[in-house]
Amino acid sequence: MQSRMQNPAVVLSGAMQPIQDIIKAVHSGGVDGQTLELVHLRVSQINGCSSCVDGGAKTARKAGVSDERLNTVAAWREAPYFTDEERAALALAEAATRLADRPDPVSNEIWDEAATYFDEKQLAAIVLMVGVTNLFNRLNATTRQIAGAWG
Repeated sequence: MQSRMQNPAVVLSGAMQPIQDIIKAVHSGGVDGQTLELVHLRVSQINGCSSCVDGGAKTARKAGVSDERLNTVAAWREAPYFTDEERAALALAEAATRLADRPDPVSNEIWDEAATYFDEKQLAAIVLMVGVTNLFNRLNATTRQIAGAWG
């Protein structure tokens, strides 16, 4: 497999830094780093972005996410390795990624469950992580970025 071009955020000068600034803000939002990495990984799995799944698994491992959790994040509902807080974040991430799958993609039930564990600033961080991950997934999948090519 060969990429079609470099990642568009690299090609257009000035695009990558604002995205990186959003990621930096996300990590200052008060959500546990492992939870954010699990959200990133799950969203990337849903979108089939091999580059982000590969990079996300590596980053999650560096953040201390265990192999059991990495290996089962795609089946988090059935796996015993996730806290209720992480499950709420993952449910929100899945719903916010699968917007076209149902008329009310992020139901009050999903939102309210997440809001029992996260305050407004933390919810903002999770929603922004989902959004930035979806952005990178779309850039990378469209241009066929190669898993492992970013280091």
